[in-house]
Amino acid sequence: MPDLLIELFSEEIPARMQGRAREDLKKLVTDGLVEAGLTYASAGAFSTPRRLVLTLEGLSKESPTLREERKGPKVGAPEKAVEGFLRSTGLTLAQLEIRDEKKGQVYFAVVEKEGRPAPAIIAEVLEKTIRNFPWPKSMRWGAGSLRWVRPLHSILCLLSDESGAEVVELDIDGIKSGNTTEGHRFMAPGRFAVTGFEDYCAKLAAASVVLDSAEREQTIWHDAEQMAFARGLELVADRGLLTEVAGLVECPVALMGEIDAEFLELPPEVLQTSMKEHQKFFSVKNPKTGRIEGFVTVANRQTADHGATILKGNQKVLSARLSDAKFFWENDNRLVKTEGLSGMGAGLADVTFHNALGSQADRIARIAALAGEIADKVGASPDLAREAAQVAKADLRSEMVYEFPELQGIMGRYYAQRAGLPEAVADACRDHYSPLGPSDDVPTAPVTVAVALADKIDTLTGFWAIDEKPTGSKDPFALRRAALGVIRLILTNELRLNLLEVFAKGYEGADGGDLLSFFHDRLKVYLKDQGIRHDVIDAVLAMPGNDDLTLLVNRAEALSGFLKTDDGENLIQGYKRANNILAQAEEKDGVEYSFGADVKFAEGPEEKALFAALDKAEAEITPAMKAEEFASAMGAMAQLRAPIDAFFTAVQINSDNQIVRRNRLNLLSRIRQICLSVADLNRIEG
Repeated sequence: MPDLLIELFSEEIPARMQGRAREDLKKLVTDGLVEAGLTYASAGAFSTPRRLVLTLEGLSKESPTLREERKGPKVGAPEKAVEGFLRSTGLTLAQLEIRDEKKGQVYFAVVEKEGRPAPAIIAEVLEKTIRNFPWPKSMRWGAGSLRWVRPLHSILCLLSDESGAEVVELDIDGIKSGNTTEGHRFMAPGRFAVTGFEDYCAKLAAASVVLDSAEREQTIWHDAEQMAFARGLELVADRGLLTEVAGLVECPVALMGEIDAEFLELPPEVLQTSMKEHQKFFSVKNPKTGRIEGFVTVANRQTADHGATILKGNQKVLSARLSDAKFFWENDNRLVKTEGLSGMGAGLADVTFHNALGSQADRIARIAALAGEIADKVGASPDLAREAAQVAKADLRSEMVYEFPELQGIMGRYYAQRAGLPEAVADACRDHYSPLGPSDDVPTAPVTVAVALADKIDTLTGFWAIDEKPTGSKDPFALRRAALGVIRLILTNELRLNLLEVFAKGYEGADGGDLLSFFHDRLKVYLKDQGIRHDVIDAVLAMPGNDDLTLLVNRAEALSGFLKTDDGENLIQGYKRANNILAQAEEKDGVEYSFGADVKFAEGPEEKALFAALDKAEAEITPAMKAEEFASAMGAMAQLRAPIDAFFTAVQINSDNQIVRRNRLNLLSRIRQICLSVADLNRIEG
């Protein structure tokens, strides 16, 4: 069985698009081939800045001949029905078969689809793939209609086996397929022919091209680490930057340089951000001091001077960039020294947060008031919480954050320290945005938690008040992320907040009940990720106090653990049986059986034992639920399983004696009341 090699060679593909493009090429081509009837043993996709590559091993030589039988209308059916069947099959009436069936004669179509050779199918699938490739952005060039991320220069499409290699003929807007490619743009210019994937890899390596992006990443990281280690320094890990840089070079050559002494006192985050964003440099730090003292740049070629000229040029550009950063840092510090952090943030009165929600200064005033209100409930000083909230966003007016927006909060902490503010306030400036994503660390310092909650809740209540809620497909203000941030802050810190009360202290006019429902939806997603069933979540959401998320989760975890036991599952069945019998009797009799069960009317040992078990369970469950000892409450409820099972086995509910019957129905009502005091078990499935 032959192997297939495809290479799409173009101008440089943006690094951020390469990973997705590899997967898209693999999926589109393999799906198309399989749909057309070809099979393959394995597939691999690769990319460099100038090429997308796909290789398939063990590809079938042709698609199989397919024979399909399709049943049509009866003989004598309306003419339009027969014509429609003929159109769908592509046959004539004379080509149909007539077969006898139980209800009469029926037309059958036997359609044979001849198999096709692999090259014809490959050419068809590849052309469709190229013309419809899902680039995030693409361009046209020249006079052709083809769109590609950058001008496409050549197509290599080769089928090879033991007998040799065959070019799959293809012509797209004048770009004809062949068996040639190019090596490194500078180190090995010119085209060369290949005979298969192994030959292709060997010749690319000889032409200074590392095809596999993972191999390029490994080379870069290994060489950079060794260079840093040799100088007693440490490479700062940055997985995203490593992937990006590997997508910028075909022949990675790591070079290490030093940062000029005049810039070493800049905050390490400033150095790291400036080098990463502007130069794509890796930072190198001194493990003893934590200072960023060096950098690693990755060149795309070997040079006779071992990169000295490249490094010198990069050093010159870096110095210019860091001079700007130093200028911003010094200006910001002068402003803080003379006017304080509140002076730096004074200009936020002129910055609109949202045209319906006022300026950033208006928002900060609301956040400060709310942070002071909830501070006691999170263990923070109200005065410190208000002070932190008033300055937490002041760095948005700094020159440094204007240049590097990703440093907001981080710079706020440095400026707060320079202003002599308490450390808790400085930490809140840095951390109050967290958590931004599901993998972010959650703040635990009380002042920070107060400001972070106030910040997110002001955003949510504000946009709820002006009816700018997320839709199924759009969430332009990241309100889902804000709600999840509140949930994680509450649960991580085990806070006891009644959210409806907190929402009422947020932006005026927000529908707290609707916002709480939004939180419940986010909480369901969060708890499902923790392995808690949706019906368990619904069962505890139906209980009182469902605006206390910590209480909700504790209940859900206890109920989830209870239902995983045999006693739990069986008790649910017993409860549902009791509830169903009771509901039917109440509907039939037109009365509610909810009180008056008396043990003196019990007739057998099983019935008397159930009375005793319910008394014991209620005596244990009521104080346990009040003390929020949900595991203990579930344990007490589990003890009801055996007496309930025995009761239903031995006792007939609908006794001829109406007094006994009413007593037993009221006894079932006690089962329902006690079980529902723990959770709404009606919502449990099964």
